[in-house]
Amino acid sequence: MLSELPFVKYEGLGNDFVLIDNRASTQPLVTLEEATQICDRHFGVGADGVIFLLPSPVADFGMRIFNNDGSEAEMCGNGIRCLAHFARSLGIEAAHGSYRVETLAGILPIELLEDGQVRVDMGPPYLSAAEIPMTLVSGSEKVVAVPITVDGVSFEVTCVNMGNPHAIVFVPDSGAVALERFGPRFEHHESFPARINTHFVQVLSRTHLRMRVWERGAGPTLACGTGACAVLVAAVLNGLSEPEATVELPGGPLAIRWDAQTNRLLMTGPARRVFAGTL
Repeated sequence: MLSELPFVKYEGLGNDFVLIDNRASTQPLVTLEEATQICDRHFGVGADGVIFLLPSPVADFGMRIFNNDGSEAEMCGNGIRCLAHFARSLGIEAAHGSYRVETLAGILPIELLEDGQVRVDMGPPYLSAAEIPMTLVSGSEKVVAVPITVDGVSFEVTCVNMGNPHAIVFVPDSGAVALERFGPRFEHHESFPARINTHFVQVLSRTHLRMRVWERGAGPTLACGTGACAVLVAAVLNGLSEPEATVELPGGPLAIRWDAQTNRLLMTGPARRVFAGTL
């Protein structure tokens, strides 16, 4: 790890990140192993992940994110909102009022709103089993209400890829789910060769969904932006929700809209600077 490396910590609905200005290099300035040490809540800064703001030849800047278990995520919805505020604090100008950010899931536009909220064009959902990936149905089929047995218990799972893979299970009471039991078993289930983010969702109304989160590589977190988008898509596919709804996470609500004309998900939510320091 480089000595005297500045960082800023941000959180989006309690999903917290260490952000590093990485514009001087095209490669992250810390390793996956070092990121794990930084994220340790007892011996490090404490975070769900480390996010790097990198130079990009095709966008305003790039984004890489290392999870707290030493893996790398393709994208992070809460993290990219934090990154937008971080970019503005660094004096990076947003052309036409929005940033274009290069991620491992593609280039995503993000807009800083006047009230401090951030609206992110999260792109289209990918729905086939091959795109998740998921092996219980054929590669071209959508994974909607597919039976699956996890730790001896039968569930119905709907899967959506929002640049990273998500499994959604609708339950009568999300608060009653044994998340610590089923989260890791879904994540490492043999039907998900790339592992999976898992969400247990309670439908409060057709415009209000409540979810609990088990993030691949991070465990239980207070929020997941890509997951909230996946949950809305899954609810619509199952006839449980309108294409625009409030998705309530343990850390707070996100406004999610699935635009029928463009087939893209729009996510609006907060991000907040917590503190700055030096590694």
